[in-house]
Amino acid sequence: MKKRKFRWLATTALVSSLFLAACGGGNDAATDKGADGEGEESYTWRFVTEEYDGQVQYEYAKEFANRLEEKSDGRIQFELYEFGGLGSEFDQVEQLQSGAVEFAIVSPGFTGTMVDEGQIFSLQFLLPEDQEQVHELLNTSEALNEDLAALYEENNIKPLAFWTEGFTQWTGNTPLIEPSDFEGVKFRTQDSPLNQRSYEAYGASPSVMSAGDLYSALQQGTVDAQENPIFFIADSSYHEVQDYMTISNHNSYVAMTTVNPTFYNNLPEDIQALIEETVEEMRPVGFEIQDELNKELLSEIENDEENPTEVTELTSEQRDAFRELAMPLRDFYRENGGEQAGAILDKLEQEIAEITGEE
Repeated sequence: MKKRKFRWLATTALVSSLFLAACGGGNDAATDKGADGEGEESYTWRFVTEEYDGQVQYEYAKEFANRLEEKSDGRIQFELYEFGGLGSEFDQVEQLQSGAVEFAIVSPGFTGTMVDEGQIFSLQFLLPEDQEQVHELLNTSEALNEDLAALYEENNIKPLAFWTEGFTQWTGNTPLIEPSDFEGVKFRTQDSPLNQRSYEAYGASPSVMSAGDLYSALQQGTVDAQENPIFFIADSSYHEVQDYMTISNHNSYVAMTTVNPTFYNNLPEDIQALIEETVEEMRPVGFEIQDELNKELLSEIENDEENPTEVTELTSEQRDAFRELAMPLRDFYRENGGEQAGAILDKLEQEIAEITGEE
């Protein structure tokens, strides 16, 4: 995999551990004693991601870890794990909940059957069409950072931040330009009933599948199409086994920086303050990471002569045809997305209107 250098990196990369000790996890701490017999605790924490080295989540986690190590004068160390290092996306969520790992980057789409309200991120054409506005919304939204976050915490997952990995796009064995193109297409989705329902509305046949199985499934024809941000499409080489990519911008891929709440609540206040400070610092950094990667890798896909991909950007009129079919899913979410789904969606829609200026 191609390794990239980014201008936002403040320190050198950490050397990551490749093994999880005894699957016990927890807050591993040791005390360094000084000459007076007193000292400060040092920590080693595990941080799992759903992506590989060089992709957005892993680069975010690496920079997050570097900054905390530097702020703490080396008292805090991290073991970083790429996707698959500790199992599937679903395994990683369970490890976070149990405390086997302390930190994780989680996509709400993989928790849609656990926190029903988290399926709100599967609603297509809901979030702003400008990534800067998406960034502002995710940073400031009370509906997400307070109301939705509280529901995750009830399930032993504490969101520290919601952030965007960029717009999601479609790739397929055939062009996906208008809703009729989806008729009968075997479309890979995350484990979110609303995500599946969204593609059924276009006429597709959804198939839930882990990202770890997706390349071979596309190559063998088990599924015909998928959605992901551009950087993930390129770095996972999906464009090598798909002939067409549609710049649809139908959604933004949202990730959560999360921590095990029991672990976090037992930390000293000064350590919590360092973590919170770093979370705030990472908001603009995370946005720049995804912006650089998505722009760079779109160019690579377009210029890959060995694996030519026909790239088509939807017009406003073409997007509107999909939007019309996607709108009824908001009512489906209100009725099936959990007890607080309606209230969260109402508040989020108002917050979006205030940011975009569209009442």
